[in-house]
Amino acid sequence: MKGSFNIPKFLNFNDKAVWKQFFLSLLATTISIVLTFGTSAIIEHHKKEKAKKEMVMMIIYDFDKTIEQIQRAEAGFHQASERQQLIAIHPEYYDSLHLQFTDAITASQMDFPETTKNIFSSNIETFNTLGNVNFVHEVSCFYSMRDHYREQVLDEVMNTVYETPFTESIENLFQFDFPDCYYMTKVYLGSMQKSRDLCMKMMKISEEEMKEFSQLRLADEKNSDEGVLFEQELQEMLKAESIIIEAKKKLELNE
Repeated sequence: MKGSFNIPKFLNFNDKAVWKQFFLSLLATTISIVLTFGTSAIIEHHKKEKAKKEMVMMIIYDFDKTIEQIQRAEAGFHQASERQQLIAIHPEYYDSLHLQFTDAITASQMDFPETTKNIFSSNIETFNTLGNVNFVHEVSCFYSMRDHYREQVLDEVMNTVYETPFTESIENLFQFDFPDCYYMTKVYLGSMQKSRDLCMKMMKISEEEMKEFSQLRLADEKNSDEGVLFEQELQEMLKAESIIIEAKKKLELNE
C-alpha cells in the first residue's frame, strides 16, 4: 500500500499566496534592518557633525578673544605713538605726558589663553574630528602669528620697560619705538582677522551662530569666575575664623 505525503499549505511553494507572504515578510525584515542601521548611522553622523561644529566654533571663539586683546593693544600703541611724537617736538611736555603711556604698557602685558590652542595642537583626535586639512592649516597659521606677535612686539616692549623705565627720563622714553609697535600690531591684526574670516568661510559658520555661541561661552565663563570668587571668599573666611579660634585658645590659656 502506497502512502501519500501531503505538503502543508504554508509550505506549498506552488501557492502564490505563500510566495507573496514570504516576500512581504522578507521585505519587512529588510526594511527593519535598513531602518535600524540607517538610523544609527544617521544619528552617529549627526553627533560627529555637531561635535565638529562645536569644536570649530570654540577655536574661532578663541580667535575672537585674541583679536579683541590685540585691538586693545593697537589702541594703546596708537595713543603712545602720538604722545611720543608730540614729546619729540615739544620735550617740555614730557613731565605732563610721561604717565599717559600706561595703556600701551598694560596692553603689552596681555596673556593669551593657551587652553584651546593646546587642545587643538596636541590631540590627534581633534584633527580626525575636524576632517578639513585646509582648516587645520589655517588654524595653525593663526596660532603661529599670535606667537610671533607676542615675541616680536609684546615681549620686546616689556624687555625695554624692565631695562629702561620710561618714567625715569625722556631719554628712556625714546628707547621705545611705539610707531613701529603700532604699525606691527596693525599688520598682525589684519592678517589674523583674514585668517579668522577664512576659517569661518571654510567651515560654513555664520556670524549669527558665532554670536550665539559667544554669548553662551561668556555666560559659562561668568559662572566659572563667580565660582572661583566664591571659593576665594570662603577660604578667606575660614582663614579669618581659624585666626580668631587660635586667639580664643590663647586667651583661655592665659586665664
